[in-house]
Order: sequence, then structure tokens, then C-alpha cells
Amino acid sequence: MSTPPTSAGGLDGPADTAVSVSRLTGLGPQEFARDVWGRAAFLAHGAGDFSDLFSAAAVDELVSRRGLRTPFLRVAKNGATLPESSYTSSAGVGAGIGDQVDDTALWRAFDDGATLVLQALQRTWAPVADFCAGLGSELGHPVQANAYVTPPRSRGFDDHYDVHDVFVVQVVGTKRWVVHRPVHPDPLRDQPWTAYRSAVAEAACAEAHTDTVLEPGDVLYLPRGWLHAAEAQGEISVHLTLGVHTWTRHALAEQLAQVALEALRDDPEMRTSLPLGTDGPEREIGIVRKKLMAAVAAADSAPRFHRAQRRQARPAPLGPLAQRAAIDRLGPASRVRLREALEARLECVRLLTRVGWLDFPPADLPAVERLLDGETHLAGDLGVDLVGRLLHAGVLVPAGG
Repeated sequence: MSTPPTSAGGLDGPADTAVSVSRLTGLGPQEFARDVWGRAAFLAHGAGDFSDLFSAAAVDELVSRRGLRTPFLRVAKNGATLPESSYTSSAGVGAGIGDQVDDTALWRAFDDGATLVLQALQRTWAPVADFCAGLGSELGHPVQANAYVTPPRSRGFDDHYDVHDVFVVQVVGTKRWVVHRPVHPDPLRDQPWTAYRSAVAEAACAEAHTDTVLEPGDVLYLPRGWLHAAEAQGEISVHLTLGVHTWTRHALAEQLAQVALEALRDDPEMRTSLPLGTDGPEREIGIVRKKLMAAVAAADSAPRFHRAQRRQARPAPLGPLAQRAAIDRLGPASRVRLREALEARLECVRLLTRVGWLDFPPADLPAVERLLDGETHLAGDLGVDLVGRLLHAGVLVPAGG
């Protein structure tokens, strides 16, 4: 018995589930998947108001009051990243860690034309974290978020490409974006733009595919590999970059090969030493190729993929005090639900999640399957003891109402 992972439906799921994709692009999920995803740059003017996700006030809050540390912030100027020591210091009594943001030094760098890059906002700013979790669930690929805060008439980075897809969401001010077609389409994560530096520089001098000024509420989608450079106009610019770290067929091939190689470790013939005095590997390579092809044909790499998928993102936040209170007050009328973003899968009697695995007796399996729908349930309908076990494991959380 196997239950698929709880998700928001994916791009091929019901149209009303992909709310994040539709909000960003104005397109239905099937239309986006068919015509845009991974194919071409796409511009959505006036996609909507994103001030609920991020704002200028959020920038000031993060850099001046949250004790932000590296690597959650970096600073760039004229295409180069500034040393961390130039904008970090100890925060005084009781907070002597030396890599905390020094807001005075940061202000001086910004006032001198440097771009502030607030990294991994899916870990430090709740509205962005929630949106990234929803978008990642819809796309089936993990999502992270950075914010780029650029002074007027400044550019943080020169023409380059990213090894992940991005949604650029303009939040404050305006920014001119110049986009060129790829010089190396669909780059893998170990194929950065610096490996094609001369080709990138040459392509950046050609006619642009897109040359536009983004205003608040505009969204620009760029598949990985598309060249881009951006420059703030006559005012401060703040934009979010939602990076989609795409799974590729090459990644699946790597996992398939790893599973096959692990299987060949148990083959005595494959552990045999090569003959003495071997002039060349031709005969041995033929034997190995035959064995390897058979192992690949028999390999099941799906479990490895799902393990990797669970490691790529974090589950929804878990409040220890609220969790303890839910356990202490647990009774038949208690309302609970599956913790979001767990990537929960029921395989036989084992529930696999991002926070570990649990085995269940057959009598509990119907109730566990019901929980995977993500809806709110009464503990009495599922079994109070079962719910208590799952609350302790951090798999269930109390539901409001």
C-alpha cells in the first residue's frame, strides 16, 4: 500500500490549487507549464500587489533589529561582493558573535552605492517563507528567496545567468532589466556562468530579447541560463528573486547510477581484482559495461529521489510551546492536522517525512492515510493514542477553530 505525497496539486493538478503560480504570472497552471516553464522569459506587467510579502519596512526590520548574521546577508558593488568584515561586527553585551550585521556600516556601504542582498528569506521572513512553501509545492521543485535592495542608478551584478529558474518580483521602486538568450541552455548546478564568461560578455553586447523597466507589482520569469543584468532607476529598488532549484533528468540519472553501483558492490565478480599485467582495460570494460547496464535496468531509484526531495526543503515551522500545550490538552475533541511541507509518504507500514519515519500497526494505517489529506481531523475519530504519538513526533500540529 502506498500513498502519494501530500501536495498542492502540482502544475498538472486542478487549476484552483496553483494559487502562487497564477498570482505571479496571471496564467493558469496548465498554460504556464505548457507555454512558459523552462522555455522562455516571460513578463507579467501588473501581476498584483506583493506588499504583503515584502516591503521597504521589512528590509529595515531585518537589517537593524533582527540580529541578522552572514550568510543571510551579502553586499555587492560594481559586480563584486564586498568582504563580510566590512559590514559585520559584534553586537555588544550578550551578543558577542562577530558576524552580525553592523547597521551603521551597512548604511554607509548602501549610501556609497552598494546593493544589499538579503539571502534565504524563506528562513527569516514569515510571509516570504509561507509563499515559497506554497510555490515549491505547486511546482514540485524547491524554492528559495533573496531580496535585492539597490540604491538609485546602481547595478549590483554584471550580465550573468543563474543555474536555477527565477521569478523576479518588483516590490519597491523601478529597475531596468536587460535579458538575452542563453549561451549555454539549461545549465546544471555545476555549470556556472563564469565557465562561459567570454560567451556571456559577447552575447550581452547583442540585441536584447527583453529590455524593460519593472515597476511595483511586475513579475519577470527567467528560466535557468537566460542572461540578465539589472539597474535601479531614479529611486531605491527592492525586488524579490524566487529561485526555483529545478530537478533535472541528469539528476535522476545520477541517482539511478548510484543505486546501480550500490547493487554491484554485492556482486563478487565486480569485486575481483583486475588481472596482473593488463595492457589495457578493453576486455574488462566490456564485462563491467554489461554488468552495469543490467544493474541500471533493475535499479529502482525512486526511494533515493524521494529522500533527496525531502532533504531539499524544510517542513513548516513548529512552535514548541503550542505543541506542548496541544499534547497536554489532548482529548477526543482536539482538532489536529498534518504539519505542512512534510513531503509525507506512506509506504507499506512506514510513514516517511522530512522529520523522520514511523512504523504503524496495520490497524492504524487507515487513520494515517486519512491524515495525509491535510485536512483538520478530530483526535477521537483517528484515535487519541495515535494522535498523541504523531504530535510528539512533530508530524501533526494543533489546528485552529
